[in-house]
Amino acid sequence: MRRTDYVKKNKRKARYRFVGLLAITAGTALFTVLVCLRVYAQIAGPPSLSVPEASVFMDRNDRQIGDRFSGERRYWVSMDEMSPSLIDAFVAVEDKNFYKHNGFDYRRIGGALLKDVKARRKVEGASTITQQYARNLYLSNEKSWIRKANEALYAYRMELFYDKEKILEGYLNTVYFGHGMYGVEAASRYYFAKSANNLTLEEAATIAAIPKGPSIYSPAANLEKSTQRRKIVLRLMEEQGFVTSEQKDRASDQALVLKTEDWSGSKDTAPYFLNEVWHTAERILTDKGRYPAEGGWTIKTTLDLMHQKTAEDVIANRMPKNDLQIGFVAMKPDTGEVTAMVGGRSFEKSPFNRVTQAKRQPGSAMKPILYAAALEDGFNPLTYISTEQTIFTYDDGKSSYEPSNVNGKFGDHPISLAQALAVSDNIYAVKTLEEVGYRKYNSMAEKLGIDVKFPESPAVALGTSSVTLFEMTGAYNRIASGGKKIDPVLILSIEDSRGKLVYEHPEQTKKLAMTKQNASVLTHLMTGMFDPIFNDYLTSTGVSMRAKQTRPYAAKSGTTISDQYLIGYSPTLTAGIWTGFDVGKQLDDSLDKSVSKQIWIEFMEQAHAGLRPEPFLPPSGVKGVIVDIETGGLAVEGCSKQRLIYMKEKDVPKQLCTDKALRESRMTGGKEEKGFELFPFSFFE
Repeated sequence: MRRTDYVKKNKRKARYRFVGLLAITAGTALFTVLVCLRVYAQIAGPPSLSVPEASVFMDRNDRQIGDRFSGERRYWVSMDEMSPSLIDAFVAVEDKNFYKHNGFDYRRIGGALLKDVKARRKVEGASTITQQYARNLYLSNEKSWIRKANEALYAYRMELFYDKEKILEGYLNTVYFGHGMYGVEAASRYYFAKSANNLTLEEAATIAAIPKGPSIYSPAANLEKSTQRRKIVLRLMEEQGFVTSEQKDRASDQALVLKTEDWSGSKDTAPYFLNEVWHTAERILTDKGRYPAEGGWTIKTTLDLMHQKTAEDVIANRMPKNDLQIGFVAMKPDTGEVTAMVGGRSFEKSPFNRVTQAKRQPGSAMKPILYAAALEDGFNPLTYISTEQTIFTYDDGKSSYEPSNVNGKFGDHPISLAQALAVSDNIYAVKTLEEVGYRKYNSMAEKLGIDVKFPESPAVALGTSSVTLFEMTGAYNRIASGGKKIDPVLILSIEDSRGKLVYEHPEQTKKLAMTKQNASVLTHLMTGMFDPIFNDYLTSTGVSMRAKQTRPYAAKSGTTISDQYLIGYSPTLTAGIWTGFDVGKQLDDSLDKSVSKQIWIEFMEQAHAGLRPEPFLPPSGVKGVIVDIETGGLAVEGCSKQRLIYMKEKDVPKQLCTDKALRESRMTGGKEEKGFELFPFSFFE
């Protein structure tokens, strides 16, 4: 062997040894990296897949009425709740080898790397669905090698610990589709007003086309480009065997019917109600040891969509074109379930809820609370009290109070509790408070669910203490329920994102705020405001609504210089309304003063449309008798002002209205009668 050959041979061997050593070193390093990567992944464990989800509000009939979300509007659905065409479309356009690779498509990565090297910058991605899911969960959309390395690390861990179905489901629920919509369910509802499992092939392909560039390929933003991209998706689906050529052609040519306007209208359903529901849900979930902000809650509410729409429509049609504000709420007497709530004229302009947050003076709407205490204290509908002009002193004689009636007139003869409530006489109310006492008045308000402490001033008999409409309507609802301590209810149940029942509203208490007999008597007394038979020096306060009334209602109105209240009920529904200006303005215009009654009666009539009128049935121990309004005696021929009055059997009068002594006693003032027994008052006249 020549020397030159020998030298060449040795050099060749040296090169082989070097290459071999380098390969062994590289292989060892790669093996070490892979082992370390696997050890790290095992130690780190599976990455969290949790994402914020929208909480969904349902009405009482399980129809969705709204949602609440933290930054990302998302409704998580399982693979079984998605259209098969939708799943196929995403696999075809985003990652055709999804079910074959282990998180990385090396051929696509190689091609993308070559293009990046040529351009000397990151110009093209080759992310698989797993990598995109990792980016959606943990990273930004920044185009850099560092972000890509982190993305690969997360993707490796995800493929290691989760199966393909779990990864694909997560991806489809996190991808962004523009207009604030995340996940295929939110996109389906927004673009097509349907769930993801009901999408047609062309709709599925349209949605699958959006993630490449939501601002470019959204059909709501650019229908032409969306259509072009949809055809690309359908072509890829055909090439990969997901659809036939005929299906592709038909779906490509099919015109889309977008329903984005439906979404815009649906999100405004009962905003004041839903806001109050969420605050209530937060308290419930916190008490249950859950974290409300995690989202994904399904909250079944008590809302009746028909009642809500009726209230909103009547308010929109009746409210004057000025700054007059309104609060309105309706609820069921037997369960306390709130069926409608309007907290103001515009939630967007003012989310302040005038049903639950505004504390205003209810005026004479507070009188039924006082008379409930009086009935419990021995009063009855035929308790007669003189109602002449009176000055009351209080605070050990240091202060005085001289109430007047709405028209400035006073009675020159005693009137009954039945008439006093119907015409809203103020002298009668203050004298009743003097007889019953502040302690019993406060106690009854508390029993009926009103959070108030009345100061010892005669004016509180006329509703000068500030309360919320929600409290007042709840109090009337307790009377309507037969005196039961029924609480207003907004939420029937709450389920978490996995369908587990977290809360279910318990059965209402059977405790009583007042006896069912007295509740029935008071209910029938409150029907008097609609009856002109009580007209005298004052008129019945509800006669202006009588022309529209088709069924029995029990109600009471209240008026102050800046507030109008009206609360009342049928046997099946209670409704309360307040109107007034938010700050610094009194009610001077006649239309502003009358609108509350018109809205209330129109709502009640429409809410009961198609239902048979129901009477207020008295319980045992309560009897209806026809009496003469002026004397309180049993009505016979010759007594012109006759009316059916319900009272406890022990209080039914024995004398006839024609009894001379009885008639004379009713024509004289200065003495008050509780039933037919005379008793003195301790106030000053």
